[in-house]
Parts: sequence; C-alpha cells; structure tokens
Amino acid sequence: MNNKTKTWESPIVLEVRKVKEQLAAKFNYDIGAMFRDLRESEKNSGHRYVDFSQPRRKAGTKKIAHA
Repeated sequence: MNNKTKTWESPIVLEVRKVKEQLAAKFNYDIGAMFRDLRESEKNSGHRYVDFSQPRRKAGTKKIAHA
C-alpha cells in the first residue's frame, strides 16, 4: 500500500464510483449530453416530475396584471 492511507472503503461507494465512471465515459465526459439524456428519459418515462424552475404563487393569491 502507498503512503496515502484510506480510512475506510465501502463496497457501496466503490460501486457508485464505478457506475459514475461508466456513465461519464458513455457520454464522453460531456455533462450537457448526460443531462439531455436524463431529460429525454424523464419525458419518455410516463412519470410526472416536479418543476422548480418557476417560483410558485402562494395558495389563494391571484396574479395581478400591472398596467
């Protein structure tokens, strides 16, 4: 073993890192491509997903148009 000592090694952590590396390699380490694929998978899954991109209005309030 080298001078760098690992305090612990979890088989779960090692497996997650392995899968992460495989996924990154599949998309040539392009994070944009990974997210595009994720969004496409979400669309095709048939599940509903929460969208936090727009702030929610409080219940019981009406949106008022300003002149």
